[in-house]
Amino acid sequence: MNSKEDIRPISYIKANAAEILAQVNETRRPVYVTQNGETKAVLLDTESYEKMKKAIGLLKLLAQGEQDISQKQVMSQEDFFAAMDRSFDVNHD
Repeated sequence: MNSKEDIRPISYIKANAAEILAQVNETRRPVYVTQNGETKAVLLDTESYEKMKKAIGLLKLLAQGEQDISQKQVMSQEDFFAAMDRSFDVNHD
């Protein structure tokens, strides 16, 4: 966080919205919005937000996989692909 530039009160955001949006898109750093001295929101550029959503999605998949392994809910690669073939009926025209 780059202190003064990255932390702004809501009143500043309201008065300088275009400038703040340009800053966020140019620097790719989030801006923390404060209200009554407390951080209440974070402004992100669209690309950073989309990357963050994808990263969180991958982390959720990894966590689910680890949980499946710890609960012994696994199958061999051969069994998995055989089940996929059956579900998509790949071997039949």
